[in-house]
Amino acid sequence: MADRFFPNEMPAFVEENEGVLAPSPLHSLLYLPYPKTADKLLRAALDLKEKVVKETWVRLRGRAKDFTLYTGALGTAFLLFKAYQVTNNRGDLSLCSEIIRACDVASQGDPHVTFICGRAGVCALGAVVAKHAGDEALLNHYLSSFRGGALAKEIITDGKRLSNRGRCPLMYEWHGKKYWGAAHGLAGIMHVLMDMDLKPDEKEDIKGTLQYMIRNRFPSGNYPSSEGSNNDRLVHWCHGAPGVSLTLTKASQVFQEEQFLQVAVEAAEVVWNRGLLKRVGICHGISGNAYVFLSLYRLTGKVEYLYRAKAFACFLLDKANKLIADGLMHGGDRPYSLFEGQAGMAHLFLDMVRPSESRFPAYEL
Repeated sequence: MADRFFPNEMPAFVEENEGVLAPSPLHSLLYLPYPKTADKLLRAALDLKEKVVKETWVRLRGRAKDFTLYTGALGTAFLLFKAYQVTNNRGDLSLCSEIIRACDVASQGDPHVTFICGRAGVCALGAVVAKHAGDEALLNHYLSSFRGGALAKEIITDGKRLSNRGRCPLMYEWHGKKYWGAAHGLAGIMHVLMDMDLKPDEKEDIKGTLQYMIRNRFPSGNYPSSEGSNNDRLVHWCHGAPGVSLTLTKASQVFQEEQFLQVAVEAAEVVWNRGLLKRVGICHGISGNAYVFLSLYRLTGKVEYLYRAKAFACFLLDKANKLIADGLMHGGDRPYSLFEGQAGMAHLFLDMVRPSESRFPAYEL
């Protein structure tokens, strides 16, 4: 596993034609009409869902030792809710609610307030699931953990302070580094801020920050993992072109400027060429990278992007299990978690069933 990614030997695009004599099972999947591909992905997703529930919930006897969305039980609940949305299986919704209640208890007093690794995620998903279940009391319980405030304003103020009149309007630091990525850097922070109700000057700060990132990307089209880094190697949602592309796609909608769509497409080319990572997950694996193409498909309606998302999903469907078994692919440090492991792959497969409704988990709204 010296290299971080598999060479992408799949055609850049093929017309669907079930009668084509394909050179491999993977190529046969690529030529398959989309409804048939979606059916295969759905069946695989539901099988994976059962496996994830068994390994992360049943084996632990209903205990949420790790309650987080990232690597813990809340990720399993998130997958179950997605399965419910696709199949309308009330059993999935009921089990999802049960797991969230366990996560609610386990997260009491936890100092982390973030969505992915803290209590905010428990309360947010809990509120959504309670709404779908028609449980008004439980809905109010989870919503009581949130209150209105000027958090977005504080984020912008802090960003200006660290930027200190530098070339980039906003800058942030995490564990001593000025990260650029979607997980805990500029791309992720700008993505969240674009969902807020902001003043014109605050919008200009966000736009200027994104333009700074574009000007300082690598010649390859990839993006540094942190300020000043010249190491062009990471093509992950958390660090590099995939997460930035998702943010730029959103910027093209928010600012209605073609420049952001163009650079989002250029970042997606990096993902197509270098994004077949030797990991399955959403955070730093093939599953997460596929969402770049789904996002562009939803925005543009171009079938070429849906094909590329399908190609990444079919690569996983056809090859992931054998590659992991042979030691050629990493199944994740927590192999059944949402962000590192097979739960993320199952979530992608479910999103491929209804691509127009797809969303990167806990990132895209």
